[in-house]
Amino acid sequence: MKRIKNISIILLFLLLGCNTAKEQIEDNLAKEPHKQISDDSLLNLVQYRSFQYFWEGAEPNSGMARERIHLDNVYPENDQNVVTTGGTGFGVMAILVGIERKFISRQEGFKHLLKIVDFLEKAERFHGVWSHWIYGETGKVKPFSIKDNGADAVESAFLMQGLLTVRQYFKAGNEQEKQLAAKIDKLWKEMQWNWFTQGGKSVLYWHWSPDFDWEMNFPIQGYNECLIYYVLAASSPTYSIAADAYHKGWARNGSITSQSEAYKLKLGLKHNGTDQLGGPLFWAHYSFLGLDPRKLRDNYVDYWQHNKNHTLINYNWCVENPLKYKGYSENCWGLTASYSMIGYAAHAPGNDKDLGVISPTAALSSFPYTPDESMKALKYFYYNLGDKIWGKYGFYDAFSEQSNWYPKHYLAIDQGPIVVMIENYRTGLLWNLFMSAPEIQQGLTKLGYKY
Repeated sequence: MKRIKNISIILLFLLLGCNTAKEQIEDNLAKEPHKQISDDSLLNLVQYRSFQYFWEGAEPNSGMARERIHLDNVYPENDQNVVTTGGTGFGVMAILVGIERKFISRQEGFKHLLKIVDFLEKAERFHGVWSHWIYGETGKVKPFSIKDNGADAVESAFLMQGLLTVRQYFKAGNEQEKQLAAKIDKLWKEMQWNWFTQGGKSVLYWHWSPDFDWEMNFPIQGYNECLIYYVLAASSPTYSIAADAYHKGWARNGSITSQSEAYKLKLGLKHNGTDQLGGPLFWAHYSFLGLDPRKLRDNYVDYWQHNKNHTLINYNWCVENPLKYKGYSENCWGLTASYSMIGYAAHAPGNDKDLGVISPTAALSSFPYTPDESMKALKYFYYNLGDKIWGKYGFYDAFSEQSNWYPKHYLAIDQGPIVVMIENYRTGLLWNLFMSAPEIQQGLTKLGYKY
């Protein structure tokens, strides 16, 4: 029988701001049979469970987000001391949601965030930038690949997007909170974004290694998930890039624009490595956890309409289901990068990119763009599939009804956007905080944005 937690009790604890009763909630509520609850209560529950990945599931020494948590204890390697830079950026924003939603107290959240920032101050950095993976016990780099053993500027951009949001949240608080904001400000100002132009080229590069220098040689050109990298690099008060890098590099001298259309929906931007059907949905999430797309436009596109159409194309592909996968419907949709039966894969519309795998984060992190479609998916995931895909930290990373594949696996980079984007849909919390940073406003203006 499908079982969940007794929602009336959990909502009482949340309403009262109780932050010491997690064990009691977990023990008592799992005994109650599955039942219908209000949409608002369901959103609370999904945010609460997903938030726990970054709270209860955090690596204990650093406080940062573990790269992955597998409840079946089947890991590619013994890596539970490995933390993720980008996933932690999403996680610190989830901590703010936890404070605002009374999942934890403000002081508890502050202490946890301070632990993370203190760890990041001492962790290995390269020109002010962190690596993709870090050993949570030591702060040393865990190489992502042989030559990727130094700075990962994109993952560090995801991290700093979150940290600047935290800075804005605490900057007018008590003295301890102001000190935390100052620590984050220092880390922000030490990031040498212009170093990643390889000496002044009109484009930003992803990696730099103290052993292999620029051998990874990965210039970042749009469109993909990396927009926030350029926004932060242009916004830096200390190591800013020229606007030229954005227009010539990211926007490819204007050739980033597109007239492609699917399901009578225009994308407006060329999605790297895809046709008119668009890339995986995390491209509409990662850069927009803090960067508010609602009124955002530049010389190339209206980002709200672009992201909404990107999501609807993904949705329509799953509804049409041209590959006839079991389970796909208007209630069960969402293709993005996640686990699959053959390993990590960037699922997207298209015969060669759709493997029959649905990733709950795709539909749930799209709530701001497609609230009705996302709510239908949430209800199907929760009420129909239930415990097959629901566990300790919310919905598992991915599943396939076609292949009868339901791994009990989580990834930080997929759990974080669920918490954050549902909150942006509900209150705009993270958008409002990030966009309040004066440097971000100046950087966007510098790049020609209207917002």
